[in-house]
Amino acid sequence: MEIKICGLSTVESLALCAELAVDHVGFVFFPPSPRAVTPEQAGALCAAAPAGPRRVGLFVDADDALLDATLAAAPLDMLQLHGTESPERCAAIRARFGLPVMKAIGIGTAEDFAQLDAYAPVVDRFLLDAKPAPGAALPGGNAHPFEWALLAGRAIPRPWLLAGGLTPANVSKAIQVSGAPGVDVSSGVEESRGVKSLSRIREFVTAARQTDES
Repeated sequence: MEIKICGLSTVESLALCAELAVDHVGFVFFPPSPRAVTPEQAGALCAAAPAGPRRVGLFVDADDALLDATLAAAPLDMLQLHGTESPERCAAIRARFGLPVMKAIGIGTAEDFAQLDAYAPVVDRFLLDAKPAPGAALPGGNAHPFEWALLAGRAIPRPWLLAGGLTPANVSKAIQVSGAPGVDVSSGVEESRGVKSLSRIREFVTAARQTDES
């Protein structure tokens, strides 16, 4: 069971993720988000925190200048594209920066899976997230799940993580219903908006792994 904890901004939360052998940790480079960090902050966090988890940068329709500046300051292992990036843009980013690309796809109905085929040749992974409501300020981290049964038995053409409204209380059911090989959480392990709870991170990881082993 792959686990990604996103929206981290403290050495303590990163150290806990390393202690728990979490697979991926995420930094948000999207200023409107309450979880946003600057490239310089992310670089300092990476330098101070223990190594281990892959470091993922979350970007929303970022231009090359922002990606260049971020990668110059922070040693990222993967780029998560969480905006309206086209397959062509994903391919260009992947080629220019030489890093794996994870494309977030908003899921609301079964029809939303149709777009996966266009992205599959040019990305390395998918993050299947709840489709935000029209006019939502943020493309993710909105604490809303989607209907997990839409994923049951469905072939996804790339490795993928399930996201959207996951918490320590519901991640077990989400994995059982969807068959997800991995999960991503952000707001579901916070004690207040944008502030991670170390105890909730630990509870989430434990619940996800216990489900995987059962």
